Amino acid sequence: MVLFLEPEFKERIWGGTGLKAFNYDIPSDITGECWGISAHPNGPNKIKNGRHQGKTLDQVWIEDKALFGNPKAHTFPLLTKILDANDKLSVQVHPNDDYALKHEGEYGKTECWYILDAKADAEIIYGVNTTDSNELNEMIDNRAFDQLFKRVKVQPGDFYYVPAGTVHAIGEGIQILETQQSSDTTYRIYDYDRTDKDGNQRALHLEQSKAVIQLNDNSPNSTPISKNIQGQKYTQFVSNTFFTVARWEISGKLNYDLSRDYELISIVEGRGTIEIDGEVHELVKGDHLILTVEDTNVVIEGELTAIISYV
Repeated sequence: MVLFLEPEFKERIWGGTGLKAFNYDIPSDITGECWGISAHPNGPNKIKNGRHQGKTLDQVWIEDKALFGNPKAHTFPLLTKILDANDKLSVQVHPNDDYALKHEGEYGKTECWYILDAKADAEIIYGVNTTDSNELNEMIDNRAFDQLFKRVKVQPGDFYYVPAGTVHAIGEGIQILETQQSSDTTYRIYDYDRTDKDGNQRALHLEQSKAVIQLNDNSPNSTPISKNIQGQKYTQFVSNTFFTVARWEISGKLNYDLSRDYELISIVEGRGTIEIDGEVHELVKGDHLILTVEDTNVVIEGELTAIISYV
């Protein structure tokens, strides 16, 4: 049984209207995030079809474990978002599992970004310009952020793996698809002294940030591996204990091999159909779905680009 998901939207101080390009009816002109595949309590998606229609993904994960191959994990492990950075995001860092479970009561947050769109000369912050913890703390205390943060130019199609402990920020004019651990713990280091509509600055978390920042030599890219399958282009971006993330560029017909218990799919460009055991569903840009163990004989056809992930 394929699960199509109703997106959840989050208004953000840095959001805009760019998510309309994904065929979404967004709530306001400061809509920053679409949570496309989520079982997190801060934004679980509702199921749009089938026997679980109207239930949330976290409910289905608990009530119908067999649908996902009877996993041992109590919580659904991944979260897929589309972010529209009309303005730059705060500079932040996420804790690893050990720290987050001890201090926040949930898992840490390793994530990765697929750049969907970016204005000319758009950039992200990725990593810091020191490998010395004393120097790091001094630069944070003295707000020497121009010297501290590493900046990287980005363009559509780029991919960045962002392990927990990596200082990072998405810059203005960038849209990304983010695949991450199912966590909502973020420590802000710097927020450009912005204020919300009530004139309040958002909270910073400097001591927590100092505790979790990793000072290893971060490289902003993993090495993509591309191959041709049935005339279609498949590119694996990253594969580790947290997730595997890949891109399908389909032009025509693909007999889809679901070689794992369940798989997350987000359509980021184009349109087409997915046929599962003879039942045909339309696919359009902005759709999010999960293929489950019940889904055999899967055929995807059309002109589309999809980002897939699984554990």
